[in-house]
Amino acid sequence: MIWHIFLCAQFIKTCVNRCVDYQGFVNELGKAGLNVRQFADLVGMNRNSVSNYANGSVPRHLALIAVLLGELNHQNIDFHPALSRVSFTPRRPRGRAKPGKFGGDRQEELDLK
Repeated sequence: MIWHIFLCAQFIKTCVNRCVDYQGFVNELGKAGLNVRQFADLVGMNRNSVSNYANGSVPRHLALIAVLLGELNHQNIDFHPALSRVSFTPRRPRGRAKPGKFGGDRQEELDLK
């Protein structure tokens, strides 16, 4: 039993190291039956925030999630019920523009008359 756990831990560590680049990350999402948009929805991120890693490396915590989801799907274990038990409130978008203003209004308007 302990040997099996050790082998699983080594396998996951190897997969996470391969998954740190974006293409490996997308491959692991494919093994889980997900695309970037579906993964972003599952973890409560903006799709663009996830795809911004295409030109660099993916954070290890996202790579680990992708590897675990891929392995669960490979073992024919449905991960959707477990993930649906987690509730979270999405973050408020940063830098939102005010209506009628391009690019937002980051500073308080001064009345200099």
